[in-house]
Amino acid sequence: MNYLIEIGEKARTAATALNKMGQSDKNKALMKIAEILKENAAEILKENEIDIKAAEENNVKASLIDRLRLTKERITDMADGLIQIAGLKDPVGEVVSMETRPNGLQIGQKRVPLGVIGIIYESRPNVTVDAFGLCFKTGNAVILRGGSDAIYSNKMIVKYIREALAAVSVPEDAVQLLEDTSRETAREFMRLNQYVDVLIPRGGAGLIQTVVQNSTIPVIETGTGNCHVFVDESADFQMALNIIDNAKTQRMGVCNACESLVIHSKIAEDFIPLLAKRLFAKNVEIRSDEVGKSICSDFVSASEEDWGTEYLDAILSLKVVDSIQEAIAHINRYNTKHSETIVTKDYDNSLKFLNEIDAAAVYVNASTRFTDGFEFGFGAEIGISTQKLHARGPMGLLALTTTKYIIFGNGQIR
Repeated sequence: MNYLIEIGEKARTAATALNKMGQSDKNKALMKIAEILKENAAEILKENEIDIKAAEENNVKASLIDRLRLTKERITDMADGLIQIAGLKDPVGEVVSMETRPNGLQIGQKRVPLGVIGIIYESRPNVTVDAFGLCFKTGNAVILRGGSDAIYSNKMIVKYIREALAAVSVPEDAVQLLEDTSRETAREFMRLNQYVDVLIPRGGAGLIQTVVQNSTIPVIETGTGNCHVFVDESADFQMALNIIDNAKTQRMGVCNACESLVIHSKIAEDFIPLLAKRLFAKNVEIRSDEVGKSICSDFVSASEEDWGTEYLDAILSLKVVDSIQEAIAHINRYNTKHSETIVTKDYDNSLKFLNEIDAAAVYVNASTRFTDGFEFGFGAEIGISTQKLHARGPMGLLALTTTKYIIFGNGQIR
């Protein structure tokens, strides 16, 4: 039997069993997995070190190695994420509407699992745990295809998840990992629509576009993040500097990090020197238009390509504009519809920005780094959707369910 078909059939069987599980049984399993992950952290770290060494030998940049690296604290956080998911309300089974028609039919909608979910992702082994936890809580079986750069970490994590499931008499095939990380197998997986209901890619623009262009399975795009901070003419300078510093430097290899700055021309001469001092202290390179360069000669000249680049590195683009309307136009042209923020004291401008920016998350006076399932109160996230159908923004439990109509009659015929 074909390797992928066998995995698909196992996932279908597991999904049928999960659909019948109650909330308490799912929570019990999640708690058991959290316990076993913590108990076996040392073994997981040994395998992760193999992945880290390989990445270093391949000269992978530091920000991406940070995404790959596990520590005892990060494993604890992964396990605690499962405990948090166990504490969340289970949306499966919720009746979201019910109306009585003139003929007496009662027609409602009930929330149900999607079925089998495929996740294709890069580098971050914590996604293995987060993705499983959310899928499992919502009664979905999951097939994981991580990158070759994290294969040793992922295999060990999935091994312990499956052991924990077996220990509480839950089908181990609720989670399966594609251990063949070849591109050919990945492309075959993208066409497994007979078994997989939804495919979710998490990673860079190249991965996401490959999935969108090759998949016969419906795709939820979790997008790249060319996130902007616009410093308006009325902005509090200290607030703006703190937000930019946090959004850019707290963690550079993540999709909600700031990659682009837009500065109002009326404050540029006063603000840009302060900005340069703050970011140069963190070794951030700033690629600017000519106006910005005329204010700070240490800036690098920006190219057209820079305006739309997700660097995932210590680099920022900077554009000086003459109005909020020009800022909005620039952001909407070059953004990836992820997260955008304005720093301003002007109430009208804040509303204009909120109304006119096309993105999944739009902020006033806050860092883009808050676009995250935990920060939004959803528990661990499956990803951040930048599309507009079904789910948008951080995807928690609700995004992994669909609805079906339920109809009660008493003999009606048409």
